[in-house]
Amino acid sequence: MALNVISNFAANVAHRNLKRSDMEMTDSLAKLSAGTRVLSAKDDAASMAIGSRLQAEVKALAQAAVNSGQAVSMLQVADGAMARANDILLRMKTLAVQSGSGQLSSVERGMLDTEYQQLVSEIDRIALDTEFNGVQLTNGAIVVDRTNATDMEIADGIQDIVFRGAHTSTNATLAYDSAAAAFTATTAEGTFSGTIPSGTNDGTTMTTGTVVTLSNSSLSNKIDLVLNTAFSVNSAHATGTLALSGSSSVSFTYKVGTGTSVMADQITVTLNSISASALTLATTNVLSSAQADAASSAISIAVDTLNTARANIGASQNRLEFAAANISTTLENMEAARSNLLDLDVAAEMSRFTSKQILVQAGVAMLAQANQTPQNLLRLFQ
Repeated sequence: MALNVISNFAANVAHRNLKRSDMEMTDSLAKLSAGTRVLSAKDDAASMAIGSRLQAEVKALAQAAVNSGQAVSMLQVADGAMARANDILLRMKTLAVQSGSGQLSSVERGMLDTEYQQLVSEIDRIALDTEFNGVQLTNGAIVVDRTNATDMEIADGIQDIVFRGAHTSTNATLAYDSAAAAFTATTAEGTFSGTIPSGTNDGTTMTTGTVVTLSNSSLSNKIDLVLNTAFSVNSAHATGTLALSGSSSVSFTYKVGTGTSVMADQITVTLNSISASALTLATTNVLSSAQADAASSAISIAVDTLNTARANIGASQNRLEFAAANISTTLENMEAARSNLLDLDVAAEMSRFTSKQILVQAGVAMLAQANQTPQNLLRLFQ
């Protein structure tokens, strides 16, 4: 090659190699800092696509594991309530057997029935009060539709309306008398009435959660109204129509997979109501020997019904725990697969980085030497 001072071929070659070495060193440094070998599609398009899908699965499975744990906790709350209801049934069975014995008079049986009815009410209270994250678990799916209840809305202070006991009517008319601070609910079964507790009827000391129980002296079932501070005691409220609908069971679907398949990704659990009505105990009493024997038989059936419901919960809990264990195993394997595709071999990449760093240093030195070559040719003019 001819020697010239116009075109410095050696410098151009050194510069080209230096740019390539610097680019490769920078790319290696970026991978080391990010901890992944695939920074963009140009590094490995197939691995990037597969790894992204696996990463989405890993994130979703982690949430599915949380869902499974929360589902088990939710069912445990329901099982705890049923366990206490079972304790109550055992006491009611004792009272029924005691009342069925001939040595007792109607007076003693009346005393026994007082406790018996209180226990029936406690079963209803547990059924209504057992909830998880605001969702009732053991009261079935009974809901109240406030049809045409123009002034009986939550915003007006009637926070909740609960039908307790064996209500056969599906509709009720709810009215309020501001002068007496009293509610009346009229159904096909009869009229239920109740007054706001004293101390809360001036409209200013009303506390959230105030319960007004509407009852009928000839019926065992009741209607509870739950009021809050928004309820105006001294104002007139429009009459409303309430529709009672639903069933004695409620189903919950837990997402334990990352897809939408009902069979593969969801577990559905049905919880039965443990209310006195659902257990067919709402109308029982121990006021006579015959009625006590009938109550005793009904309680035995209720115990079996309750234990069947608890067995269903236990089976579902075990299934969910196995599902959670499977999710954990799948999560580990998917994370390992994603790691093999995307994670960086730090030792190997560090070796490459060191090699490219040396080449960059050598390239800088050689480019400096190449830039000196034309100056050496100038000596020929001396």
